[in-house]
Amino acid sequence: MDTIDIGLWVTGGLLVLVFTGMRVAFAAGLAGLVGLVWIFWAKFGYDPDRFGKALTIAVKTAGQVPHSKVASHTLSLIPTFILIGYLAYYAGLTRALFEAAKRWVAWVPGGLAVSTVFATAGFAAVSGASVATSAVFARIAIPEMLKVGYNKQFAAGVVAAGGTLASLIPPSAILVIYAIIVEQDVGKLLLAGFIPGAFSAVIYGLLIVGIAVIFKSVGPPVTGFTWKQRFAALPGAFPIVAVILIIICFVYNPFGEKAWGTPTEGGAIGAFIVFCFALFHGMRWTELKSALLETAKLTAMIFSIIWGVLIYVRFLGFADLPGVFSDWITSLEMSPMLILICILLAYAVLGMFMDAIGMLLLTLPVVYPAVMALNGGETVSAAESAFGMSGPMCAIWFGILVVKMAEFCLITPPIGLNCFVVAGVRPDLSVQDVFKGVTPFFIADAVTIALLVAFPGIVLYLPSLAG
Repeated sequence: MDTIDIGLWVTGGLLVLVFTGMRVAFAAGLAGLVGLVWIFWAKFGYDPDRFGKALTIAVKTAGQVPHSKVASHTLSLIPTFILIGYLAYYAGLTRALFEAAKRWVAWVPGGLAVSTVFATAGFAAVSGASVATSAVFARIAIPEMLKVGYNKQFAAGVVAAGGTLASLIPPSAILVIYAIIVEQDVGKLLLAGFIPGAFSAVIYGLLIVGIAVIFKSVGPPVTGFTWKQRFAALPGAFPIVAVILIIICFVYNPFGEKAWGTPTEGGAIGAFIVFCFALFHGMRWTELKSALLETAKLTAMIFSIIWGVLIYVRFLGFADLPGVFSDWITSLEMSPMLILICILLAYAVLGMFMDAIGMLLLTLPVVYPAVMALNGGETVSAAESAFGMSGPMCAIWFGILVVKMAEFCLITPPIGLNCFVVAGVRPDLSVQDVFKGVTPFFIADAVTIALLVAFPGIVLYLPSLAG
């Protein structure tokens, strides 16, 4: 049995482990270790006396991965971004955001739902956690919508779908993970997420208004706010604006000079600003302790997944599965764009059974080289490429597409994590209610993805400015 066959068997076993309920981190780590032992033992001709040596080499190879790959300055972005989100919640920024959005937008049909989407987008700009965003706004926005007569399924769907925006709008932990796995510039990827994230929020808003116009009982408008009340609500949102500007300036300085620093430094300063704001608003020790503990828990979970998957990725390198898959993809007698669309559709199906981070970590080591090969390679110029963009720009564009697919998977049954979170926070709602409520947003996401594929400039405009 050659290394390719071993790679296929181990990958099949990994999928079985994941689909039967084992955590991605443990399944990937176990599969990677077993695969390494198998490959090294195969090189020794399956000699029983040399199995121990194969095991020793495999364990040493796997053991080097966590530290060598994770001891990275770039990865320090993840805990700072997560901390910003939890501090913002305990500082009351989420409620202030929702109140400001409500006073300015609630007068349109479905206005409270549109306000919720815009508020989740704003909160996403200081938090990289979709699940946390959904949980927070399930407590804040759903009671407000039910109070004025919104359909409860629709209200729950709005919150679950709005929470997905945190995956795309920087600071985004998933974008950072993508950048690390494919070894691309984190700053440019974060920069690329701003316009598509805002674009997604606008598409959601237009969908909500359209539904509310057609079905008037779904989401009645809310009126009665004076201009004085609207302007009075704006100061509460200023810390969000400050954090967004800081992150932009530390990624790409819009004033025409060099960036102020690294994205990691921007995340740390953003966390400090939100922390000061939280103290100013009376955050107590118990709340700070909760924010730090929740940050530590989520960071540990993400890093555990990264460790396990990187062991599996090391095994894939020995098996040469990514290279074989790239060769097979490029040999297909189909247009590169059609193949790309098929890959995105495969992500939509796979996302029904796996969480977003695990799905991307497991597939990118194989899929990413294939997509880059379709375009013409890592160093191809825009003029010679299949998708009309250079290799580095293709990496950024594909990253935004797969992260948007990961957003989509957060609300698709049967695993749609955001839907379970909303149902868990609201005992009066079943998971089935939430899944019914998010159904219209599948259309919005499909339209958004189609437009991002058809018009790559939406994604690449800001990164192109950064050079």
